[in-house]
Amino acid sequence: MALPTTITVQGQLLTINTNDVPFLKGVLTEGVDVQPLYLDAEVGIWVLRVIFAPGVTLPKHFHTGTVHLWTISGCWHYLEYPDQKQTAGCYLFEPGGSIHTFHTPADNTEPTDTFMVVTGSNVNYDEEGNLVGILDAGWIAEAVKVAAAEQGLGEAHYIEAKGNGYSDA
Repeated sequence: MALPTTITVQGQLLTINTNDVPFLKGVLTEGVDVQPLYLDAEVGIWVLRVIFAPGVTLPKHFHTGTVHLWTISGCWHYLEYPDQKQTAGCYLFEPGGSIHTFHTPADNTEPTDTFMVVTGSNVNYDEEGNLVGILDAGWIAEAVKVAAAEQGLGEAHYIEAKGNGYSDA
């Protein structure tokens, strides 16, 4: 059997060493530091490493796609599931159509470090159930660009889908 024909020609690996790339402070909200790894606004995939300070609560949100979330350190849970705390080593799969409120307990003794692969959008709501915004790969790319400039970091470094190719922006 012959080897398949090369479809994607790579001159180099598309890789990021998370030890060498700074976190962007407060990109989503205060106490949330983001390290973008891969953003594809056309397909709607976002891969992030996110560190949450103790006491952070994100808006209630509806997922249009799936989420894979691995907890590296710390502790978090959904307000809707307070007895199902996610701690270091926990892997969580969320099917599309789920709705919940992410929370890190204020008594956490360390920040909560996570790695996530998300498809689609988060549709965010306030406490009264009113739409407050939509978070997706395109929004994150713009927020990252602004945050990197404001924080004096130059351009943010992450892998980005570009039409029929990729770049390590």
